[in-house]
Amino acid sequence: MPAGRLRLRPLAALGAISTLLAAAGCGSKGKDLAPVACLAGNQAYLEALAVAPGPVRLAGGVPISDCLVPEQNAGQLANVGHELVIAASKLNVQARRDPGGPASLQLGYLIGAIARGADPIHAELVRRLNAAAQFSQRGGALPAGFQRAFGRGYAAGHATG
Repeated sequence: MPAGRLRLRPLAALGAISTLLAAAGCGSKGKDLAPVACLAGNQAYLEALAVAPGPVRLAGGVPISDCLVPEQNAGQLANVGHELVIAASKLNVQARRDPGGPASLQLGYLIGAIARGADPIHAELVRRLNAAAQFSQRGGALPAGFQRAFGRGYAAGHATG
């Protein structure tokens, strides 16, 4: 083989790899990334939910539903999901202490907002959040006061979350 041909193959391969990497990097265009405010942790969600049933916004005016994006990066979905489940679990503890209180409404808002933003890739997260929200130490349904407050919050979260 001529020497010029040997040099061309590595350069062609390098060019092909560069093209593939550029296409992979440009192809997502942020469709797999949630806003930065969604990564702030469970306390940020809990503080933002204090205004429920009014429109709840995270830092920068980000609605909770925007934390679930189409084609979401698996690592980011795991991080966001983890913090959401912790927030839902904390609210559930408070709601079981005071079933008709603000935590039940805030929990409903959180679940409604998540339902609003969820795509099929978020199905497992939605299932886990619902389990955390509806947890009862004795099993069965939570009291009627919880259900009413949760329902009001859910409707508000689904509408504006």
